[in-house]
Amino acid sequence: MLTQLPDFTSARILVIGDIMLDRYWYGAATRISPEAPVPIVCMHHGKIHHSLGGAANVATNLNALGGQTTLLGLVGNDEPASRLVQMLDEQGITHHLSRMDTHPTITKLRILSQHQQLMRLDFEEPYAPDALNSLLPTYNEFLPNTDVVILSDYGKGTLSHPEILIAAAQAQGLKLIVDPKRRDFTAYQGAYLVTPNQKEFEVVVGPCKNEQEMIEKGMALITAQQLTALLITRGEHGMLLLQRDKTPYSLPAQTREVYDVTGAGDTVVSILAAAVAVGKPLEEAAILANIGASIVISKLGTATVSPHELEQALPKMTGRYPTFNEAQIIEHCKAARARGERIVMTNGCFDVLHAGHVVCLNRAKQLGDRLIVAVNSDASVRKLKGEGRPIHSLEARMQVLASLSAVDWVLAFEDETPERLLHLIKPDILVKGGDYTLDGVVGAEIVQNYGGEVSVVSSDFDYSTTRILEKLSVE
Repeated sequence: MLTQLPDFTSARILVIGDIMLDRYWYGAATRISPEAPVPIVCMHHGKIHHSLGGAANVATNLNALGGQTTLLGLVGNDEPASRLVQMLDEQGITHHLSRMDTHPTITKLRILSQHQQLMRLDFEEPYAPDALNSLLPTYNEFLPNTDVVILSDYGKGTLSHPEILIAAAQAQGLKLIVDPKRRDFTAYQGAYLVTPNQKEFEVVVGPCKNEQEMIEKGMALITAQQLTALLITRGEHGMLLLQRDKTPYSLPAQTREVYDVTGAGDTVVSILAAAVAVGKPLEEAAILANIGASIVISKLGTATVSPHELEQALPKMTGRYPTFNEAQIIEHCKAARARGERIVMTNGCFDVLHAGHVVCLNRAKQLGDRLIVAVNSDASVRKLKGEGRPIHSLEARMQVLASLSAVDWVLAFEDETPERLLHLIKPDILVKGGDYTLDGVVGAEIVQNYGGEVSVVSSDFDYSTTRILEKLSVE
C-alpha cells in the first residue's frame, strides 16, 4: 500500500502535443451595450493574466511536481508564441517549439467580470497532417534520455500521426501515455496507457449503463488496440483503472468542494507519468492521480498540485500516515529551505498522547512552516522512564503523531537525547513544551551556536503522562 510520496525529481518526462496560450481579461461589466443586448466590459482598471495551456499545462504540472520535463510542440511565429517561450523559460522547462509561419499560436482568450466568464475567443487553425514532421528529429533525439512519454492530444493537429511517435517510443522500450481526444483509438494502438474521461471513452465504445459494462467494453478496447491499460476518469464517480490480465481497480472520488475542473485531466496524466517514471505500479500511480485531481479542482482556473499538497492529502486516501528516516528528513528539509520555509523541531517520548501534547504541538507549528517531531525509540524510553514503559509501541506512537494536522514529519531516534539529530537537521527553531526553562532544554546550546532559536511553549492543560499512569494504577 502506498504510504509515502515518491521522489519525482528523478522522473524524466517528454511531453509532445497541442500547445496553447490561455489569456484572461478581467474587467468591470456594469452596463449593457445600446447596440446589442450584451455587456460592456471596461478594461480601464482591468487586468490581464496568461497561463500555459494544453500540452504546456501538462509540462507545468510536471514541473510543479519536480520532474525533469521536456516539451515539444507547434506554435505560430507571433507574439503569443514569444510569450509562451518566456513563460516556459521562467519555469525552467526545456522546450523545442517549432514555429509555423502559416498558423497562429493556439490562443484562448477569456473575458471575465466578477468571476463570471462572459465570452471565450479562440484563435486557431488546424495544423496540416505533415506538420508533425518538423518535430520528429527532436523527438527521436530526446527519447534515449526519457523515462516516460506523454502524448497530449487536444485534437488540434499536432499529433496527426501518433502511431509514429508510439512506434519510436516502443523501439526504445519506453512507456507512453496518451491523453486522448479522438473518436477512434486505433491511432493509439500499442500505447502503454490511455486516459480518457468517461465522455471520451463512451464516444469510442458507446454508452455504458453501469460500471460492469464499462469494464467489459474497456477490456475489449485494451485487447483490440493492444494497450497495457486504460484509466477512465469519471468525475464525481472517481476513476476506473483497467489493466490487461489484472482485476479492475476502482477509485472513489475524493470529496472536496469543486471550484473549477479546468486542467484536471492535465494534472491526472502528469502525476500518472511522474509516478510511473520513478517505478511506481499503475495502481499506486492512479491513487496519486486521484488525489491530485481532487486538489486541483478545488482551485480556481488552470492550476497545479505540489508534492507537499499530495503528501498532506495522501494519508486521508490510504488511512496510513507516513513516517520518515533521517536521510528522508534531511532531503525534505533541504527542499523546504529552498522554498524559504522555516523548520521547527521538537522531541519526546509521547507515550500517552494527551491534550497538553496537542496544544504544545499546535503552538510549535505556529512558530514556523514545517514541524518535525522526533520520537524516542522503545529502548530509549525504557532507559529514560524505566521498565514497563513505553505503554505504546514506537510505531503506534508515531502513527498517532503523524495523524495530527500540525505535524509534518515524524521520525524515530535511538539516542537518549536529540543532540545528534540537531547537528544533522539544524532546525531553525527547537521547541520544548511544559515547565522547562531555556537553560534546561537539551540541545539548546547546539541550536543557538549555529544561529537557530530555542523556544519553550506552555500548555493550558496541567497534564503529564506519568501522573495519568499513576492515576490509572490507583484506580
